[in-house]
Amino acid sequence: MTATVRLDEALEIKLERIAKTLHKKKSDVIREAIEFYATSVESHKKSRILLAVEKTKEADKAVYESVKGTLNDGL
Repeated sequence: MTATVRLDEALEIKLERIAKTLHKKKSDVIREAIEFYATSVESHKKSRILLAVEKTKEADKAVYESVKGTLNDGL
């Protein structure tokens, strides 16, 4: 697939500098940057989901303890 992007001058200079420093084509730098960004987004999303699961487990445990206490008191 071929994609076209428009870069402002500052970003273009950064891209050229990185490509030159790494001895890579600009297209390779862009491809690697997109892959890095995608991995970062996926990792962040996974972390947020796991945090939500933990919060839900904690809330469910509190409800469970409350119900358990009520049942132990003879309802």
